[in-house]
Parts: sequence; C-alpha cells; structure tokens
Amino acid sequence: MTEGREKKLLMIVNPRAGKSKSRGPLYDAAAIFSGNGYLVKIHNTVAPGDAKDCARREGGKYDAVVAVGGDGTLNEVVSGLMRLDNPPPLGYIPQGSTNDFAASLRLSSDPAEAAAAIAQSAGRKLDIGQWNRRYFVYVASFGAFARSSYSAPQNVKNALGHFAYLLEGVKDLDSLRPYPIRASADGENLDGEYLFGAVCDTLSIGGILKLSPEQVALDDGLFELLLVPNPRTPADLQDLMSALINQDYDGKGLVFRHASSVRIETEDVLPWSLDGEYAPGVPVAEISNRRQALTMLL
Repeated sequence: MTEGREKKLLMIVNPRAGKSKSRGPLYDAAAIFSGNGYLVKIHNTVAPGDAKDCARREGGKYDAVVAVGGDGTLNEVVSGLMRLDNPPPLGYIPQGSTNDFAASLRLSSDPAEAAAAIAQSAGRKLDIGQWNRRYFVYVASFGAFARSSYSAPQNVKNALGHFAYLLEGVKDLDSLRPYPIRASADGENLDGEYLFGAVCDTLSIGGILKLSPEQVALDDGLFELLLVPNPRTPADLQDLMSALINQDYDGKGLVFRHASSVRIETEDVLPWSLDGEYAPGVPVAEISNRRQALTMLL
C-alpha cells in the first residue's frame, strides 16, 4: 500500500443472515472502520453466489475485505478471494444462525466489537481447504447430518439456530445408511462403510460434534478427519455411541486422523456439504490443505 493513500475496505453483507434484521449495528461497525482510517464500501448480496462473485471481482482493489453473515457467506467470500493472485486480508463479522468457524476463533458476534478487533488486528495466516475445484473454510462433510446444514430453510435457521440443524438431522435418520467408500489420508488406506465423514479445521462441526483445542490447529497444514463407521454388531454400536456421547474421537468406534490430503472415492451418489453449502456428489473428491493461504484479521 502506498504511504499516504487512504486505506479501502469492502464489507460484503448478507442482509438475510441471522436473527436480527436491524442494520444499525452494521453502521456502527462501518463507523469504527472509518474511524480507523478506512474508506468503507458496503455491498449487500442479492442472491446465492453474489458474495463470491463480488469478492473475486472487487476484492483485489481493497486493502481489506470483511464478510458479514453466516458461515455460508464466509465460504463464498473466501472462495472468491482464493481466485486472486494476491488476496487481501479478510475479516469476519459473524451474523448467521450457526457460526462454527467464529466459535472456533472466539470472534464476537457484536458487530462493533468484531469491527474493533478487525481494525486493530495485525493479521494471522490460516489454512484453507480445497475440495476438487471448490474451497471451504472449516469443514467438508458427507453422510448423516451433512444434508441438514444446507437443507434447513433460512427462516428456520434464523429462528432456531442450532436446533434447526438437529431437526433436519432427525429427518435424515429414516434414510440413514452406510456409504461404501475408498478413502485415504496422506496415503493411509481407510476403505470401509461409513455413516458420516468430515474433513475439518475447526473446533465445532454443525454445532453437534466438538473437538478440543488440543486436537486442532488452524494454521498447521493439517485437517482433522473424522469418519463414523457403520456398526455391524451391538458391541460396535455401543462403542460408536459411547465415543460420540463422550466426544472421544481417539477411542474405539470412530476413525480420527490428522492429514494434509484426503481422497474419497465412491460409486454411490454422495452429496457433500462445504461449510454448510451444498456440493453435488462426485465419483472422486480430492481434498487438500492450502496451508496459511489466507490472512485473517482476528
């Protein structure tokens, strides 16, 4: 940035995200950015994909970009910025019904507090996931409960938050079935039948599964891979339920690994969820960790 030039900041806002429709707090956030020397432009998204297109088209013209919305909005903005040769630093003001990534980083959901932290941040480089040609910030998942993240209606998400995901997940139970997959993590063969799988870089998955800070680093170039096998015996089912209830991912009943690359092959139709956004099934999903690919203002 040229010395003496006024810094420019782009706020990409999803006006439909979250429980509160008041725009007042966002104007407070913009005022804080302005008070810290930024010339602020606000772009309100009008349709799915607009945040991604705006970030890709306009992001390179700004010294910082701030995503305002839920995890889906953040995913879109990151996906747009990752198309740039030199993406600007990214801030996040969480306003969605479920903000797993923000919870992992302990970001404030108060726009003024979040803006103040962004304005004063020196930046921190974080890993970004790549799923074939798409990107994700904190989780790519398939199977049980994955569909609920993108199928719950927006108004239900706004009103019920995490509970909306649980309600949608319960609907999945009547069609719960194992998926035979060929899987590998950094070359280790993990072929099997699984009810659920997640490749993540977060402390929380869908507000349902939790990982401890000792298990997760967001800048080490490694994903946390969680696979839930299909229980074949009552003992297997007991081990699985115990592991899930006690959040014991290293115990019997679950497959848990740290890996920089994951490959999932299947002959079934296997829909995915990327940060809660739908991704259609593909025969092969190549998932790689783009280590410290984006600077975030936290």
